[in-house]
Amino acid sequence: LVHSLNQREHLYKLFEELTGARFTTSYTRIGGVTRDVPEGWLGRVIEFCDQFEPALEETLALLTRNKIFQDRTVGVGIISKEDAIAYGLTGPNLRGSGVSLDLRKDKPYSGYEQYEFDVPIGSKGDCYDRYLCRGEEMRQSVRIIQQALAKLEKTRGGEFLADDRRYVLPPKETVHQSMEELIHQFKIVTDMALPKGHVYHAVESSKGELGFFVASDGTSHPVRCHIRAPGLMNVQAIPVLMKDRLFSDTVSIIGSLDFVMGEVDR
Repeated sequence: LVHSLNQREHLYKLFEELTGARFTTSYTRIGGVTRDVPEGWLGRVIEFCDQFEPALEETLALLTRNKIFQDRTVGVGIISKEDAIAYGLTGPNLRGSGVSLDLRKDKPYSGYEQYEFDVPIGSKGDCYDRYLCRGEEMRQSVRIIQQALAKLEKTRGGEFLADDRRYVLPPKETVHQSMEELIHQFKIVTDMALPKGHVYHAVESSKGELGFFVASDGTSHPVRCHIRAPGLMNVQAIPVLMKDRLFSDTVSIIGSLDFVMGEVDR
């Protein structure tokens, strides 16, 4: 627990240093990010990864072969491959049931096709398999971060925001000095019309497929905007996982699904 809290606090400090916020960050923008990385920040991320891996292995070693932990998770909360698909499970909950679906591999976005990483899958679809998948995914996350940092080091000094005034806000300092930039700012903020049609795009979040559907009639206001959050699907599967189980198994089952009720409420 102490290890976990220390790692989380270390991460939050890195987030805050980069984005200005610890948790609810607003760093990304259409066309890039809001600012370049601070001086020395990349080195601090490398240091974090170097110390995170042994800390992770120590934590997993306390649980993976622990008899008490296995008694509470092995064979508990089983959902078959077919039921997992039918209930719309994604992410580690689907992969824990033996389905090798990861949007970063199957429908790459944001350059994920450039990185080497493995997609862990389970076989039984129980709480223990879902735990093993998440543990391995943390190892793979460190692997991806290290590759991304190596690429970023080679491109330091490049642009961090696209120079496309149709969709990207101009730098604030130029807005105060240029009428043209002020006009671009005004048009993007007040009247950025999207082409008529509809689109759905999803990313592989830590809890599963996080998708966004937008329908446009060609004006600046969407006809419909819907967020497909993975939490609702995870909650819907609880009756299947709880069938013929003890009430005391609820903690293990809910914990293994890893949903957030605020997300479900969408």
